[in-house]
Amino acid sequence: MDDDNSTTTRLLTLLNVSATRAGKRRRLYDDPAPAIKLNKRKSVRIADNIVVDSIPPPSRKATEPVVEIITPSEIQEIETKEADRKGEEKDDEPSSSSFQIHFGVDSPYLTEKTRDSADNNAWDVKREKKDRLGTIAEYLPEGHVAQNESETASIIEKLMTHFKKQQEKLPKDLKMLQDALLSEITTYQDFYLPRLTHESHSSVRDAVTLHALNHITKKRRRVLKNNERVVRAAKNSSETPPSEIQDQGFTRPSVLVILPFRSWALRWVESLTGHTPKPEYQVENHSRFIKEYGLPPDATDKLEAAPPGTYPPDHVEMFKGNVDDSFRLGVKLTRKTVKLFADFYQCDMIIASPLGLRMSIEKDGNADFLSSIEMLVVDQMDALSMQNWEHLQFVFSNLNELPKETRDADFSRIKPWYLDGHASYLRQTIMLSPYETPDFRHLFNSVLKNVGGKKRIEGPYSPVQVPEGVSQSFVSFECGNHKEEADKRFQYFSTKVLPTVLKSAVHSTNTLIFVPSSYDFIRVENHLRKTGVSFAVLSEYSSNQDISRARQAFFSGKKAFLLISERFHFFRRYKLRGVRNLLFYGLPDHVQYYAELLACPFLDEGVESSDVNCRALYCKYDWMRLERISGTEGALELVKQV
Repeated sequence: MDDDNSTTTRLLTLLNVSATRAGKRRRLYDDPAPAIKLNKRKSVRIADNIVVDSIPPPSRKATEPVVEIITPSEIQEIETKEADRKGEEKDDEPSSSSFQIHFGVDSPYLTEKTRDSADNNAWDVKREKKDRLGTIAEYLPEGHVAQNESETASIIEKLMTHFKKQQEKLPKDLKMLQDALLSEITTYQDFYLPRLTHESHSSVRDAVTLHALNHITKKRRRVLKNNERVVRAAKNSSETPPSEIQDQGFTRPSVLVILPFRSWALRWVESLTGHTPKPEYQVENHSRFIKEYGLPPDATDKLEAAPPGTYPPDHVEMFKGNVDDSFRLGVKLTRKTVKLFADFYQCDMIIASPLGLRMSIEKDGNADFLSSIEMLVVDQMDALSMQNWEHLQFVFSNLNELPKETRDADFSRIKPWYLDGHASYLRQTIMLSPYETPDFRHLFNSVLKNVGGKKRIEGPYSPVQVPEGVSQSFVSFECGNHKEEADKRFQYFSTKVLPTVLKSAVHSTNTLIFVPSSYDFIRVENHLRKTGVSFAVLSEYSSNQDISRARQAFFSGKKAFLLISERFHFFRRYKLRGVRNLLFYGLPDHVQYYAELLACPFLDEGVESSDVNCRALYCKYDWMRLERISGTEGALELVKQV
């Protein structure tokens, strides 16, 4: 009840402020033509220092006929706009479409019972196996009533026709993947894909951008059509004025795409403009965009220029291009134009990094431009987790909040569920990642509250392929509470594992210690310093000189241990020589890192499998990592031993 009172108070404050403002503007979804002032005094420049003011022509009498001359180019423009308008009327959205049902004024999904179910995390779960996607777990809130949605009108015909032409260039399996994905996300349910490969990422991105463009286009058409109805009713007294029109949010931006680097923003914009080809569409500020989000013309990308095999393919795909992690870009879409670098409150889509959004919010003192987001896409969640995860949590906490300022909103046309503060219950969230972590699952389970439902891809894992003959030992420790996991792990490592390693003549040298968590990394580093162990450090903060010295000292035997963090391996992906023993303080999130590190000893000549030893600590809360490395069946057996 307190939350309802707070929402009502804030809303009434906004309404009072809006009512006191004179000359309130109507939100436009097309660039308006400049107004021509009548009897405007014009100035004619004859020379640099001589200006003559022309006298406006005398006004005509009321009875004098007015003849308006229209040029051929103006006639063609009018005919073109009329054809576009008729085309839009032809593609008018049926009431049975998923767009109209989910985001309609009275969404049947949004009830008190479904909201309570989402708030209390009470979902009915059912599983179904589908082609190309695997097993899908669908979560529906209690009280959810299925709707008869029209599948034929999910994507606008014009957009779908061009998309089908693009699909002709793809292999059959990627085409089927796109079709399967579109059939899921066009229902506007939340969708979590935690098994995205870098080979299929481009195809998945094209499908998601098509869905986002389709959503923006449908919303814009609805607003423009209602604008025309209002204007016609005002001009024609015989026409019945339209009843309550509620087709907008507090602000214009409705799609938010969160990405880790500028290079990924470049790819998403290229994918978006791929659905809006020339000459039908024009891209404004494209040269500036390439300059700011690409590499300088004379720069060479060492990842792309390196010989094949120098770096893993997924590493090249992740880090090629501009890897600046602070950016925010507004994209405005009109009938014939894609405008980049649009103002946040005049754009339809925002493409940004968590850091860029947080800096903007903290600078402005509010997140009003996120108040009306209807579709959220979070891509490359693995990279976002290697940055500062708190930035992403901060963005989620500011989504769909009541704005602090009116922003010239026409409150009579705002949908009621926006006014009630229920927009988060209808927002669609699409999360893409190559793997899953507890943090990702927490977002899906506890933060996503789409009352239309949410879906997650799941399925069994096979064991990761490692060099044959390498001795692998998985060492378990007891932990009864996930809050105590970090302390229990450190206690077991410092009292059981490390003393045993130091007593062994074989294991106390040429040993690599891998620590996945940054907090655990600092803790282990401090403990090694206290015990007087000879070791070198490689972290994400190490400079190139520090890295070179540490690698050389470890390889030459001057340092017995090499302590590395998972973030270091994520950003650098070095092949480390001199390794004979591997000690995993915790298993890596990325399954490929485990195999890559176990392959490091064989970079040196004469190393046999029997010379390599691997030991990994785990508890039952490491289930996700354990399953990806040892396989689903193997992980079940290991967890039973805890």
